[in-house]
Amino acid sequence: MGGDAVGTAGTGEQHLGRRVDVTPEAAELFRRLRAQHGPLMVHQSGGCCDGSSPMCYPDGDFLTGDGDVHLGDLQVGEGQAVPMWMSRAQFEYWRHTHLTVDVVDGRGAGFSLEAPEGRRFLVRSRLLTEDELRDLGEL
Repeated sequence: MGGDAVGTAGTGEQHLGRRVDVTPEAAELFRRLRAQHGPLMVHQSGGCCDGSSPMCYPDGDFLTGDGDVHLGDLQVGEGQAVPMWMSRAQFEYWRHTHLTVDVVDGRGAGFSLEAPEGRRFLVRSRLLTEDELRDLGEL
Protein backbone atom coordinates (compact mmCIF):
# COMPACT_ATOMS: atom_id res chain seq x y z
CA MET A 1 0.00 0.00 0.00
CA GLY A 2 0.96 3.65 -0.19
CA GLY A 3 3.24 5.59 2.06
CA ASP A 4 4.30 9.10 2.88
CA ALA A 5 3.82 11.86 0.36
CA VAL A 6 6.69 12.52 -2.04
CA GLY A 7 9.09 15.05 -0.58
CA THR A 8 7.87 14.60 2.98
CA ALA A 9 8.78 11.01 3.80
CA GLY A 10 10.21 10.90 7.30
CA THR A 11 11.11 14.61 7.41
CA GLY A 12 8.05 16.12 9.02
CA GLU A 13 8.38 18.85 6.36
CA GLN A 14 5.26 20.77 5.37
CA HIS A 15 4.83 22.11 1.87
CA LEU A 16 3.31 25.50 2.54
CA GLY A 17 1.12 26.70 -0.25
CA ARG A 18 0.46 23.20 -1.59
CA ARG A 19 -2.95 21.58 -1.53
CA VAL A 20 -1.91 18.30 -3.14
CA ASP A 21 0.83 15.70 -2.85
CA VAL A 22 1.40 12.18 -4.12
CA THR A 23 2.83 9.07 -2.48
CA PRO A 24 5.96 7.49 -4.00
CA GLU A 25 3.95 4.43 -5.07
CA ALA A 26 1.32 6.55 -6.83
CA ALA A 27 4.05 8.70 -8.42
CA GLU A 28 5.63 5.56 -9.89
CA LEU A 29 2.28 4.51 -11.39
CA PHE A 30 1.79 8.01 -12.85
CA ARG A 31 5.24 7.76 -14.50
CA ARG A 32 4.35 4.37 -16.03
CA LEU A 33 1.02 5.69 -17.28
CA ARG A 34 2.74 8.74 -18.75
CA ALA A 35 5.16 6.48 -20.64
CA GLN A 36 2.14 4.70 -22.15
CA HIS A 37 -0.26 7.63 -22.69
CA GLY A 38 1.76 10.85 -22.73
CA PRO A 39 1.09 13.85 -20.44
CA LEU A 40 -1.59 13.24 -17.82
CA MET A 41 -4.09 15.14 -15.72
CA VAL A 42 -6.23 14.25 -12.69
CA HIS A 43 -9.75 15.38 -11.88
CA GLN A 44 -11.10 14.71 -8.39
CA SER A 45 -14.66 13.78 -9.13
CA GLY A 46 -17.45 14.69 -6.74
CA GLY A 47 -19.67 11.76 -7.65
CA CYS A 48 -20.62 8.84 -5.48
CA CYS A 49 -18.87 5.49 -5.05
CA ASP A 50 -15.88 5.21 -7.41
CA GLY A 51 -17.02 8.47 -8.97
CA SER A 52 -15.51 10.24 -5.96
CA SER A 53 -12.06 8.87 -6.77
CA PRO A 54 -9.31 10.83 -8.49
CA MET A 55 -9.66 10.11 -12.18
CA CYS A 56 -6.52 10.07 -14.36
CA TYR A 57 -6.85 11.02 -18.04
CA PRO A 58 -4.52 11.91 -20.89
CA ASP A 59 -3.95 15.64 -20.51
CA GLY A 60 -6.78 17.49 -22.26
CA ASP A 61 -9.15 14.51 -22.55
CA PHE A 62 -11.20 15.84 -19.64
CA LEU A 63 -12.17 19.42 -20.42
CA THR A 64 -11.87 21.84 -17.51
CA GLY A 65 -13.31 25.31 -17.41
CA ASP A 66 -14.62 28.04 -15.14
CA GLY A 67 -16.44 25.40 -13.09
CA ASP A 68 -13.14 23.77 -12.06
CA VAL A 69 -10.30 24.72 -9.70
CA HIS A 70 -6.66 23.82 -10.37
CA LEU A 71 -5.58 22.44 -7.00
CA GLY A 72 -1.91 22.20 -7.97
CA ASP A 73 0.49 19.86 -9.68
CA LEU A 74 1.43 16.41 -8.44
CA GLN A 75 5.23 16.22 -8.57
CA VAL A 76 5.75 12.64 -9.74
CA GLY A 77 9.52 12.81 -10.27
CA GLU A 78 11.85 12.98 -13.24
CA GLY A 79 10.72 16.56 -13.87
CA GLN A 80 7.16 15.41 -14.45
CA ALA A 81 4.10 17.08 -12.97
CA VAL A 82 0.48 16.03 -13.25
CA PRO A 83 -2.07 18.86 -12.86
CA MET A 84 -4.94 18.09 -10.49
CA TRP A 85 -8.39 19.66 -10.76
CA MET A 86 -11.66 19.63 -8.80
CA SER A 87 -15.08 21.11 -9.48
CA ARG A 88 -15.51 24.58 -7.98
CA ALA A 89 -18.62 23.47 -6.03
CA GLN A 90 -16.75 20.54 -4.46
CA PHE A 91 -13.74 22.77 -3.74
CA GLU A 92 -15.92 24.98 -1.55
CA TYR A 93 -16.33 21.97 0.78
CA TRP A 94 -12.69 20.82 0.53
CA ARG A 95 -10.85 24.17 0.48
CA HIS A 96 -9.43 23.62 4.00
CA THR A 97 -8.15 20.14 3.14
CA HIS A 98 -4.79 18.85 1.92
CA LEU A 99 -5.09 15.89 -0.46
CA THR A 100 -2.54 13.14 -1.04
CA VAL A 101 -3.06 10.87 -4.04
CA ASP A 102 -2.23 7.27 -3.19
CA VAL A 103 -2.75 3.94 -4.94
CA VAL A 104 -4.14 0.60 -3.74
CA ASP A 105 -4.72 -2.80 -5.29
CA GLY A 106 -8.09 -3.31 -6.94
CA ARG A 107 -10.00 -2.10 -9.93
CA GLY A 108 -12.00 1.05 -9.74
CA ALA A 109 -14.85 1.73 -12.09
CA GLY A 110 -14.85 4.44 -14.70
CA PHE A 111 -12.47 5.66 -17.33
CA SER A 112 -9.38 6.35 -15.22
CA LEU A 113 -6.21 5.17 -16.99
CA GLU A 114 -4.98 2.95 -14.13
CA ALA A 115 -8.05 0.67 -14.24
CA PRO A 116 -6.43 -2.02 -16.47
CA GLU A 117 -3.38 -2.09 -14.17
CA GLY A 118 -5.29 -3.76 -11.32
CA ARG A 119 -4.64 -0.68 -9.18
CA ARG A 120 -6.74 2.35 -8.37
CA PHE A 121 -5.94 5.84 -7.22
CA LEU A 122 -7.53 7.18 -4.05
CA VAL A 123 -7.22 10.39 -2.05
CA ARG A 124 -6.17 10.63 1.57
CA SER A 125 -7.02 13.91 3.22
CA ARG A 126 -6.16 15.97 6.26
CA LEU A 127 -7.02 19.46 7.38
CA LEU A 128 -4.56 22.14 6.32
CA THR A 129 -2.57 23.70 9.17
CA GLU A 130 -2.99 27.37 10.07
CA ASP A 131 0.41 28.10 8.46
CA GLU A 132 -0.66 26.34 5.25
CA LEU A 133 -3.99 28.16 5.20
CA ARG A 134 -2.22 31.48 5.71
CA ASP A 135 0.25 30.72 2.92
CA LEU A 136 -2.65 29.82 0.59
CA GLY A 137 -4.42 33.09 1.45
CA GLU A 138 -7.28 31.32 3.22
CA LEU A 139 -6.76 33.18 6.53
